[in-house]
Amino acid sequence: MKSVSGKTLCKIVERHGWKLKRITGSHHIYAKLGEVVILSIPVHSNRDLPAGTLKSILKDARLTEEDIL
Repeated sequence: MKSVSGKTLCKIVERHGWKLKRITGSHHIYAKLGEVVILSIPVHSNRDLPAGTLKSILKDARLTEEDIL
């Protein structure tokens, strides 16, 4: 799986219709109309997200690995 930073992942989910609701500390909280789940994306400068965290966020956002390429 390609590694991406939190900043990059925020841009990707925004392109897929997710809206930034608030920023709590270093976590950006996203919601999407019609979705029950809320995404919490950690943004720690330009550090890449751990693989498990990235997979979990992609699963919750109903995105695939191809969506981040």
